[in-house]
Amino acid sequence: MSTTTVPPSDPLTWKQADTDVHVATRGGEFAGFVEFDGAAHLVRDNRGTELGAFDSLDDAFRALEEVHEPARRKSVFTPILPRAWRRRPRRARA
Repeated sequence: MSTTTVPPSDPLTWKQADTDVHVATRGGEFAGFVEFDGAAHLVRDNRGTELGAFDSLDDAFRALEEVHEPARRKSVFTPILPRAWRRRPRRARA
């Protein structure tokens, strides 16, 4: 198993391996493939998980590219309030 991490911003590169098979790589690492079974284009990711069947080759390419797009992650950090807002209210002196 490879431990190489490829930035998800790198585009997928497609090569036709056979008349009915197209292979995708990203940064030299295997990313998945599309196989035409005679009726539909079957898409599998880099682990062999089937992602679906599509009528057109372009739709199949797009499906694999969408899986590899980086997901928007929520910020792990809590927002920092301005210093004036973090102070405790002061009591009036009598």
